[in-house]
Amino acid sequence: MWKEFKEFISKGNVIDMAIGLVMGSAFTAIVKAVVDGILMPIISGLTAGVDYEDLTINFFGSKLLIGSVINAIITFLIISLFLFIIVKTLNKAKKEEVVEETTKICPHCKSEIDIKATRCPNCTSKLEGFSEEIK
Repeated sequence: MWKEFKEFISKGNVIDMAIGLVMGSAFTAIVKAVVDGILMPIISGLTAGVDYEDLTINFFGSKLLIGSVINAIITFLIISLFLFIIVKTLNKAKKEEVVEETTKICPHCKSEIDIKATRCPNCTSKLEGFSEEIK
C-alpha cells in the first residue's frame, strides 16, 4: 500500500495540481487585495460614498453581509477573467502538431498504400492523378 501511495504522489499530475493550488491561492490573495484596495474604493466613490463592504441587511435579527458577497462576486469575476485570458493565450501559443500522412487509400481496391506509390501493389491499378485527390 505504501508503494502504491508513493507512486501516486510522485506522479507529475499530482505535483502539478499541488503547484497550481498554491499559485491559485496566492493569485486569489492578489486579486482580493486589488478588489478591496482599489476597485471597491473607486466604486464607492462613484456611488456617492456607499461602502459596499459595510453594506448589511437585517433579517429577523440576523445581520446579512451583502457587501462581503458583492466583494466576493467581483473577486470571482476578476479571477475568472484572468484565468480565461491565460488559458486562451496558452492555447494560442501551443503549436498544433502537424501530422504528415504517410499512406493513402487506393481508389480501386480501398487498400492502404504508401503516399508516394504510383501503382497499387494489391490490385496493380495505376494511381496517377489520385495522389493529391485521395489521402
